[in-house]
Amino acid sequence: MSVRKKIKNALVSVYHKDGLNEILTKLHQEGVSFISTGGTQEFIESLGYPCQPVEGLTGYPSILGGRVKTLHPKVFGGILTRRDNELDIKQITEYDIPEIDLVIVDLYPFRETVASEAEEQAIIEKIDIGGISLIRAAAKNFKDVLIVAGKDQYAPLYDLLCEKGAESTLEERKWFAKEAFAVSSGYDSAIFNYFDDNSGSVFRCAMDNPKSLRYGENPHQKGIFYGDFESVFEQLQGKEISYNNLLDIDAAVTLISEFDETTFAVLKHNNACGIASRPTVLQAWIDALAGDPVSAFGGVLITNEVVDKTAAEEINKIFFEVIIAPDYDTDALEILMQKKNRIILIHKTNIQNPVQFRSLLNGVLAQDKDLSIQTEVDLKTVTGKKPSSKEIEDLLFANKLVKNTKSNAIILAKNKQLCAGGVGQTSRIDALKQAIEKATSFGFDLQGAVMASDAFFPFPDCVEIAGNAGITAVIQPGGSIKDELSIEYCNQHNISMVMTGIRHFKH
Repeated sequence: MSVRKKIKNALVSVYHKDGLNEILTKLHQEGVSFISTGGTQEFIESLGYPCQPVEGLTGYPSILGGRVKTLHPKVFGGILTRRDNELDIKQITEYDIPEIDLVIVDLYPFRETVASEAEEQAIIEKIDIGGISLIRAAAKNFKDVLIVAGKDQYAPLYDLLCEKGAESTLEERKWFAKEAFAVSSGYDSAIFNYFDDNSGSVFRCAMDNPKSLRYGENPHQKGIFYGDFESVFEQLQGKEISYNNLLDIDAAVTLISEFDETTFAVLKHNNACGIASRPTVLQAWIDALAGDPVSAFGGVLITNEVVDKTAAEEINKIFFEVIIAPDYDTDALEILMQKKNRIILIHKTNIQNPVQFRSLLNGVLAQDKDLSIQTEVDLKTVTGKKPSSKEIEDLLFANKLVKNTKSNAIILAKNKQLCAGGVGQTSRIDALKQAIEKATSFGFDLQGAVMASDAFFPFPDCVEIAGNAGITAVIQPGGSIKDELSIEYCNQHNISMVMTGIRHFKH
């Protein structure tokens, strides 16, 4: 067991004071002396505890509008002094520098100021200088100093004080130092990314709030989620959300965000196995389930409208893992909550992240998120026959769906309902054949249905197979040097084709 070090002097300078008074009370009861600045000094004194102002220690007032307060040898010397170094002890004695054993500090709210869309000067003023320097100094000297680098560490410090008094072990100080460097590195990353303005000159990403998962994609893999899940969702009930649940939830909210009218979708392994847009949630659910009632077992369900009792009664008839909606009627929740392991989520806000990245090889691959959504004005009819207004509705519906389906992907749709999808195939022909076979197996009549492809057709074979199955309209990005072959076949067989000019690969 390492030797415990006594806290004699504490430097306290914080922006957030909620929860601080209990800590100060414990420290005062243990005979700890306080050094502080400005508003924090006033707060300490308001509790009835004596406090030495930093200005009294340094002999200098706060200057430059508060930009310089703690940047002084009498502050940093007291923090960085190595207690087992004779020369250090000799020098602080010579210059009358008190040892500082505990530093409690937090940082100006830079991220919050950027998020508020404040003017640049206001943002710049929230770049903390003194605080970040105090954190680094105290964390570096963790052998002798305990650093608390923000309100998230108030609770662990309070617990330590309650259990062990104003003392700490080396292991405890090193843990707080680790947490402090997490704060400082994340803060610096946020500042850099503001100045970089998404230019991607280097990759810097810092995510807080780690949540250990039961396991990763498979039971033998470790899994951790970093991020603020609760800012996007409210979990009303259900078991712990798994790694695979998170992947499906992300795919679900990305897909449903494409639709304005009442829509219900069922997802499995990040792909929709059923989706429909209808006037009511109940009818949207019934027709989404019809797309693949087999794959829906154990799936993730999502809608963009409030779930009512009649819809809940039908939804409750199958086994599913997760349901997501903007809200639920009270009587609908009573039905859905009958099975306690079901994960029931309220979707509070859309995910605001314009950049996607993944680790691979010995680096990180980053790209802009595919936010391109085609509308009727983006469609270029390339055949003699133009699609009808109903076919245009279905083409746009299918195009949104194929955009969110693993490549190579083909989507067959009719009456704003997924008939079937060919998902993640190495050949576009195989994707189409898979979709036709699946649609047929579930009783869909493909006469008058439409086909969407995530990429161009290099040969006319796909439109030929689709036409023979009853497809009457096709949407695709175009761009093949042999586009004319597919166009010619469509012209010869009374099939309309539109091109968007936008490919939607998803790997």
